[in-house]
Amino acid sequence: MIERDSVSSTHSLAAPASRALQWLERVPYSILAIPLRLAVATVFWNSGMTKLANWDTTLVLFADEYRVPVLPSETAAYMAASIELTTPVLLVLGLATRPVALVLLGMTTVIEVFVYPEAWPTHIQWVAMLLVLLCRGSGKWSLDHMVRRRLVPQ
Repeated sequence: MIERDSVSSTHSLAAPASRALQWLERVPYSILAIPLRLAVATVFWNSGMTKLANWDTTLVLFADEYRVPVLPSETAAYMAASIELTTPVLLVLGLATRPVALVLLGMTTVIEVFVYPEAWPTHIQWVAMLLVLLCRGSGKWSLDHMVRRRLVPQ
């Protein structure tokens, strides 16, 4: 008798859980892509704005602390600021999302390997979001989708 009650209570929990999972699996990717795009854009935009807030300090940081290999520190600072101030705008608009994700993955790799390797818990979150955007794109609520519809009529 106890076993039968246990089985029936398990089944009574399974049906709502199954319905919830089915509902969650029907959430369109386009809805999920929006917070991904906004989250990544916010991280890099804030970093770019911090660089602009005090350019002299930015140059000192690139020369003394960041020390990106191969590039002169001033060039690296200009490149980083340019990337951090342009790619977020593109992400918010959903324009060139996949190339932007690739650029930001490259930048994140440089930051992780050469600048702040101890910050991997943060960087892996950026990488996860960027990989989804690289693989799945910006979703239907984006300029990418509008451009693709015009270029490839269905």
